Amino acid sequence: MMDSIMSQQQKNYSEQGSYHKPVMLLECIEGLDIKPNGHYVDVTFGGGGHSRAILDKLGDDGLLYAFDQDNDAKRNLIEDNRFIFINDNFSTLKENLRLYREFEVDGILADLGVSSHQIDCPDRGFSTRYDGELDMRMNQDQALSAKDIINSYPEDKLRSVLRLYGELPNAYQVAKKIVASRSEAINTTMELKELLSSLAPRGIENKFYAMVFQALRIEVNNELETLKMMLEQSGEMLKSGGRLVVMSYHSLEDRLVKNFIKSGNFEGKVEKDFYGNSLSPYTLITRKPVIASDEEQALNTRSRSAKLRIAEKR
Repeated sequence: MMDSIMSQQQKNYSEQGSYHKPVMLLECIEGLDIKPNGHYVDVTFGGGGHSRAILDKLGDDGLLYAFDQDNDAKRNLIEDNRFIFINDNFSTLKENLRLYREFEVDGILADLGVSSHQIDCPDRGFSTRYDGELDMRMNQDQALSAKDIINSYPEDKLRSVLRLYGELPNAYQVAKKIVASRSEAINTTMELKELLSSLAPRGIENKFYAMVFQALRIEVNNELETLKMMLEQSGEMLKSGGRLVVMSYHSLEDRLVKNFIKSGNFEGKVEKDFYGNSLSPYTLITRKPVIASDEEQALNTRSRSAKLRIAEKR
């Protein structure tokens, strides 16, 4: 089985080029515990690597729904009668599944964050490595972009975004510098980096810029709130024994996932019944997050920050 999945992974890379290399593909597929006739959801389709591996495990009666709000993902659609693509944000999980008269599924997979394709496209503005428009919209049909935030947010609101979502220790100085520099519009990623260069701590400049970009990206895409909505709906849409498999790439996401599967809420407060049994809707399959192997981390740098958590619906 392992050889089959790994060969499929290599095939995916060949077919999709550099669009997106699925992280911990084998671990995700094993975590879903796929039944051949089961119905599954990949809420972050992207390059389709995880979806293809799921379909490879399904029989003729199996079904896979795949969500992605990025129109670029449409270039990777799979021609398969068992595959249904939904061009929408995963916060609409329950609404869209019910349109297909799907009320309970056997597994839900989420590979959070930004795809390799989005990072490697300079005009999308996600990467600190390239010069491009300050965009960062995962759904390019929406109005708000990173450029809007940088050029129009009041200083106190901008400071809050940088502190909460980027966890920047000098969020006050960064927000103040940006607002004071608005005599001319700040339109590109390199303009923003040049503006903030004097505030970047020496020796960890790249980490500093990554924290700034992470904060802007989370705000642009309302990432934490949509993640909460998806997780809450997953509890309703999974059947008993169904698996929830979530891979996150920074502590803010991972904390929400960890607390939710542990307790059924985002504060991590475990409620118990009269007999002392946990009322969480999930049983933990992984007590600690799964991380990528040393070999995968060497081949795919994006996997180095990935944390995979797996839970089963009670």
